[in-house]
Amino acid sequence: MSKICGWLEATRAGSPRMSDPSAGIRLMGDRLGGLSSSALQYRLGTGCATAVRATPGETEVCKDGGLLLALAGRPTWSDAALRERAAHTGMAQSVLHAWRERGHSLLEHLHGSFSIALLDSDRGEALLAIDRVGTHTLCYARRSSTLVFGATADAVTAHPEVAADVDPQSVYDYLYSHMVPAPATIYRDVWKLLPAQYLHLRGTTAETGFYWSMPYDEAAGDDYERHAARFRELLEQSVRGIGTGEEVGAFLSGGTDSSTVAGVMARVAGHGPHTYSIGFDADGFDEMEYARIASTHFGCRPHEYYVTSADVTQAIPKIAAHYDEPFGNASAVPTFLCARMARDSGRTLMLAGDGGDEIFGGNARYADQEVFERYGRLPGPLRGVLGGVFGNLPDALAIGVFRRARNYVNRARIPLPDRMEVFNHVEREGASRILQDRLLSGLNPHRPQEFAREVYGRTRSTAMVDRMMHLDLKQTLADSDLRKVSRMCELADIDVRYPLLDERLMAFSAPLPANYKVRDGQLRWFFKDALKDFLPQAVLTKSKHGFGLPFGLWMQQDAQLGRLAKDSLDALVERRVVKPEFVQHLLERHRSEHASYYGVMIWVLMMLEQWLQSHPQARLDT
Repeated sequence: MSKICGWLEATRAGSPRMSDPSAGIRLMGDRLGGLSSSALQYRLGTGCATAVRATPGETEVCKDGGLLLALAGRPTWSDAALRERAAHTGMAQSVLHAWRERGHSLLEHLHGSFSIALLDSDRGEALLAIDRVGTHTLCYARRSSTLVFGATADAVTAHPEVAADVDPQSVYDYLYSHMVPAPATIYRDVWKLLPAQYLHLRGTTAETGFYWSMPYDEAAGDDYERHAARFRELLEQSVRGIGTGEEVGAFLSGGTDSSTVAGVMARVAGHGPHTYSIGFDADGFDEMEYARIASTHFGCRPHEYYVTSADVTQAIPKIAAHYDEPFGNASAVPTFLCARMARDSGRTLMLAGDGGDEIFGGNARYADQEVFERYGRLPGPLRGVLGGVFGNLPDALAIGVFRRARNYVNRARIPLPDRMEVFNHVEREGASRILQDRLLSGLNPHRPQEFAREVYGRTRSTAMVDRMMHLDLKQTLADSDLRKVSRMCELADIDVRYPLLDERLMAFSAPLPANYKVRDGQLRWFFKDALKDFLPQAVLTKSKHGFGLPFGLWMQQDAQLGRLAKDSLDALVERRVVKPEFVQHLLERHRSEHASYYGVMIWVLMMLEQWLQSHPQARLDT
């Protein structure tokens, strides 16, 4: 995936801050990462610079007078006049024309996967933005009158004006969310753009806003036959637009999304694609059976690999080092191994099925939370009675069905999206039990929930499932799953695309009636019903697993993996990050109570330490 970086000194009193701009932009470009076939292109201006690291055909970097442009990805115009201009002058010149003519409103007509930086040194003005889905990332920092930006936080901190100071608040956010949720980064005063967000700098004043939002429409009509036909048409258009040649493969977990992508690839190409599946020799984690069912059904050319605990031990340091922030999603390991298998067998591009849950209603919590929402729809007097009877029921009487009733009432009283965090490990333990005292000063334990509330409330819909999907598009997809897959494919030196996140599919799915997404507790009702004659029945009815990793179990069984985890947690204690009593408590509970549950937090802490070890420039001082 192509990536951009650069800076603008909005007011240039005295000499420039960057003593050697050419060396500076190259250093930032080196911190972007990228595929082995990618190259860095850059342009310098007066007090500004832009660069793009990309493979050929994915990049536009140019200078026109006082204007510098860095444009990465594969954007297209929806505006006919701009599309025609791009055909004649090139995409970069059409963007510069649109900027002069329309300002930041040009973004409303720019589509596809992209990141963009426009720098106007004459006017001290800049525009940064990323695509509607967040497949591209862009971080930025403001230091006095200088704006620094880059696709990775590491690139931003390569600028001499930006210190690589780890923010204790972001450490807490990471432990809470298992990644650092946007708009924050792991570094103090370095920020990320959210999907469809822009930053517009004019002089010393910067504003952020959103140029697009999911077009949810609660008044949309119910026309199943027309919707189903259009859905299947859009699926084929999306895959066909990416291509299905021999260089293209597909992740195949055996779930609904990956099976759909592989099946559509087979239909478009007229033969089965190369598919790549990962298995685990652990009860409750292995989905290879379903991957084989889908592969046979669509005539795919399957490639399989069973992950071992030794694979995990070897992969952990590589994975931690490759991320620009601590990243605690353990399924990064099988994703990397699957992508590496594809690259070793000759593929250069993978299609991933991410996104279907977040636009068609596939996450189990959508149905779970509907059960609790029913409480809020009860008449107020009845809620008062139930709350009075069950909400404060003492433990001595909370037995059997009465205990379940108390738990239900108490959970139902918590509004969304906060209710989804009632089992969060950090929420239950509390920051003061986990973090050492030096990190607690000024800490806001509610910030992850505040981020979630803003996204949950920023929708056109009042339907619960739409609001939860809108949150997941940002929190589950852009913050976690897309970063997981994109970075692990990059580590494996292979490109990746996401056909289910085609904007046409997103614009199609958003206004579908809410009960098309979750109906009577059935997830993805419309998606599955519209494809019931296409997907194997076993895939349609299976429970959701994903690329889960049996780390908690393997940590008990593999001495080397267990030692790596324990040594990492001990090192965090030595760094005065976490309290020794909490680490001891966590390891004891992991051994004696529930290896998988407590293994999750052990993994998150281990990956924090592994990231710190691989990023010696990151300073965690208070």
